Amino acid sequence: MTTTTNPDGSPDDGAEAVSREEAGELIDEIERRRSLQGVAVVAVAAIGILFSIFQLILAARSFTFTIPLPSLDLGVVSIQPIEVSLQLLQANAVHVAFALVITFLLFPGSTGEGFVARYLGRIGDLVADQFGERSPVTGVLNRVRDVFRWLFVDRDMDRVTPFDLVCILGAVASAFYFLTEFAEIQNMRVFGIDSGRPITEVYTFLDPVLGSIPFVSEYSYAMALGVIGILLVLEATRRTLGLPLMLIVASFIVYARWGFLINSTTPFIGLLAIPELSWPDIVQNLWYNTENGVFGIPVTVSVSFIYIFILFGSFLEMSGAGQWFIDLAYAVTGKRKGGPAKASILASGFMGTISGSSIANTVTTGAFTIPLMKKSGYSPEFSGAVESSASSGGQILPPVMGAAAFLMVQYTATPFREIIILATVPAVVFFFGVWVMVHLKAVQEGIGGLETETVSLWEHLKRGWFYLVPIGLLLYYLIIERLSVSRSAWFTLVALVALVALVSAYSTETRGRLAAILAGIVGIEVASFILAGVPVTGLLSGGAAAGLPVDEAVGIVGSRIGWYMMLTGALTLLSKPDLDASLLNLNPTVTDAADSIGERTGRDLGDNQPFKLGMFVVKSMEEGARTAVPVVVAVAAAGIIPGVISVSGLGPNLTSLLLALSGGSIVVMLLVTAVASIILGMGMPTTVTYIILISMLATPLVEFGIPLLAAHLFILYFGVIADITPPVAVAAYAASGVAKSDPFETGIKAFSLSLNKAIVPFAFVLAPGIVLLREKANAAELPIRDRYRVVNFNDLADLSYSVPEVFVPIVGVFLGVIALGATVIGTLYTHVDSLGRAGFALSSVLLMAPQLLSETVFDLLGLVGITVSVDALLLDLMLRAVGFAVFVGLTLRNRQKAGPETGPAKRTSVNADST
Repeated sequence: MTTTTNPDGSPDDGAEAVSREEAGELIDEIERRRSLQGVAVVAVAAIGILFSIFQLILAARSFTFTIPLPSLDLGVVSIQPIEVSLQLLQANAVHVAFALVITFLLFPGSTGEGFVARYLGRIGDLVADQFGERSPVTGVLNRVRDVFRWLFVDRDMDRVTPFDLVCILGAVASAFYFLTEFAEIQNMRVFGIDSGRPITEVYTFLDPVLGSIPFVSEYSYAMALGVIGILLVLEATRRTLGLPLMLIVASFIVYARWGFLINSTTPFIGLLAIPELSWPDIVQNLWYNTENGVFGIPVTVSVSFIYIFILFGSFLEMSGAGQWFIDLAYAVTGKRKGGPAKASILASGFMGTISGSSIANTVTTGAFTIPLMKKSGYSPEFSGAVESSASSGGQILPPVMGAAAFLMVQYTATPFREIIILATVPAVVFFFGVWVMVHLKAVQEGIGGLETETVSLWEHLKRGWFYLVPIGLLLYYLIIERLSVSRSAWFTLVALVALVALVSAYSTETRGRLAAILAGIVGIEVASFILAGVPVTGLLSGGAAAGLPVDEAVGIVGSRIGWYMMLTGALTLLSKPDLDASLLNLNPTVTDAADSIGERTGRDLGDNQPFKLGMFVVKSMEEGARTAVPVVVAVAAAGIIPGVISVSGLGPNLTSLLLALSGGSIVVMLLVTAVASIILGMGMPTTVTYIILISMLATPLVEFGIPLLAAHLFILYFGVIADITPPVAVAAYAASGVAKSDPFETGIKAFSLSLNKAIVPFAFVLAPGIVLLREKANAAELPIRDRYRVVNFNDLADLSYSVPEVFVPIVGVFLGVIALGATVIGTLYTHVDSLGRAGFALSSVLLMAPQLLSETVFDLLGLVGITVSVDALLLDLMLRAVGFAVFVGLTLRNRQKAGPETGPAKRTSVNADST
């Protein structure tokens, strides 16, 4: 039993909560991470920080930047700038190499419990039974087994094995080759991978040993590194994401080599026949290519967009924003009926748009919200289901969303601001739907809100308003300024650190000092630009030039205000290191790290504000790298699949096969896509599911006339649903660990709560106005994938279009999720009987996706040779009207049945102080 804190700050000594340490251990257990100690921890931290620094440099300076390195000349130390210019392939290779190195440090290759390890262990027992325990044969075999265990097995998940070090060496060697021998790689694009130098020419000392071996002399060093690199990616995939995904990716590689053996004349299957490809062709296309393969579009998106946003989320979380958002949710909803569950939905939405990880979001937020839901009267299974369902929605909630959203930007060539617009309505519908269900459950069970007073919303906003500034800035840069995704994230990240630095140095005692230091720094910089045309640092190094006009100097200094705010906060803290930052509550991870280092050095660093500020930056970069590693491995592995499809020419044939199998039915095609997304997504990151399925299914969906963006969003939604779909509902099972509930039952309830997330995608692909897409005026003249665009204000002002195709469908889905809630929970104002639930289910489908029913009927009629021609829009409106009439009738009937007292007799609330 652990002690927790209530939303009003009072102690909660009796809640069956999961402590922060236990939550971290639960995440590590689910994600199969090691618990390292000593030098290994320092190594992971150092490499993670270097990884983040590398990505920050790319975000700030792109692929050409300068590194200041110290040099010693005649006993004098000076700083010599080294200019580095990377090609995209080099940047991608370094990016993946960092991820591989951290993977082999954090994730064990074997814990001795797998099939191979158990099988080898049984061999030893069989030999001992045959020859005896003291037999030399048994002794030799046991020693061999011990050596193998030392080399490969990490039974306690706390040590780095020699095999891990070999894998790390291979990853570093591969990245080093990309950095130092890029000219040779460019030549290989023209002359083939076999044109590279053989291994014995690169490492001449190996020539006497390996020079006579045909295999060594036949293949180039580049070929060897390519094979090693692909194998390392597969091994990293097995460790981080599991054996199934590794086997799927490996099967595509095998298919690329031997798919030519498929007989092209075989019905249906013959469409999968491909030309014969050699191993050098396959390796070159999968390893030395930025268009497809390991370093293809997914990794490019990770380099450019995904990592910097993960880092932004890490900085925001380490600043204490996570707990502030949770408390904000309780301030807004804590007193309402079913308040703890509603607060969980809001908190999980806030946190989800920061982290983008269903599992981490479920555990970290659920450690606080689930105990309070259980105390209020919700069952453990329902509490865990609410948390996991809402947490999984973070990947589809703007403005940040998950990594798959950035992949959508690249694959569809759509600006991120349009992706935000596209995704907003269905995301709001989803969270509204979960809100409705927890409210109806509260009505059914008579569950109230928090009995004690929570902090007022206004007071809470005054205490932490600055946490909202970075998100507001991000939207401003993306939508108003229309900057690129990476630049927007970079500027927002700088602003966030600057705010944290200022707030950590702010108090009634130092506010005058803060203002004076900031004014002094800005004034000196402006003067330096006016007089010498360079900043103070340039002036000190002798780089003076012609002065600038005042307005130009002020503009330059204004664009750098974030850096000056950071410097101001740091100088103020240095002048008063024991300052109590009353407004800022950094994540406990930061404070714990400062205390730990203080204990080791014999100094009190836990209350040293300058040191804590530095730890905030360092821990944010380290945690960002740890969070990003599985994503980077996932996109690197998943990139192999579209790479194989591209190099083999499989794409058009696969589209033809799927169209043939669907029989021309859009409903069948959508159902196949939905089921494939859920099955493939079970236990896998959404990014992997998205990459694989858009490579195979996006084109067939578009061929049916579905807008490209709607098709991609459809696949994304069902990939997210997989996180809470049994039997492998990873987010729901994580929640069950916090709620101490039955995992399978929690998964069933989570899927039920997220049922609207399964219907809404059908709604918006059949009625694109829901996601604010409109067919272009000249659509008939355009390629099929370019026929739709995001609506603008003029479109919305055109009522003849916007009312029937935008407003009516959107209102329909909102009303539909209310009907769906009554269907699932069995309560509206009062109990809903079986007939009523069936009626609400029908009205839900008619309100949300009427075309799903009409298209199904037309397909069935087509099977018997009956063709029906109707006005699709008119039929859509008529069916929605029928659904609305059914919904209103059933609602009035249920309200009348409830009588004058619409609430249940029992009303309970949770006293946070007494728990």
